[in-house]
Amino acid sequence: MKIFLDASSLIKLYYKEEDTSYLDKLFTDHTITEIFLSEISKVEFFSAIYKKIRTKHLTFKNAEDIINAFKADEKKYHFILLNEDIIRLSQKLIKNTDLQD
Repeated sequence: MKIFLDASSLIKLYYKEEDTSYLDKLFTDHTITEIFLSEISKVEFFSAIYKKIRTKHLTFKNAEDIINAFKADEKKYHFILLNEDIIRLSQKLIKNTDLQD
């Protein structure tokens, strides 16, 4: 199974949060063969982790450990480069998904 993770889901692979169990179940119930991430996820990941330092949910040392784990794992992810077509398609998919909920 191939999956695309947004940054909020990606964080849950490295830091237990609310709804982490849902992602854990996805990985337990399915054989994940490829994980796709947006190139911007690298920035969003760092931003989210450093926010956890500012909000006292993580120490600087714990944050650095998480970031180093992510950096070590980068080679196993497929990063999708952003371009105008992908942005427009993403907006369309988000709009259609939100209307179906």
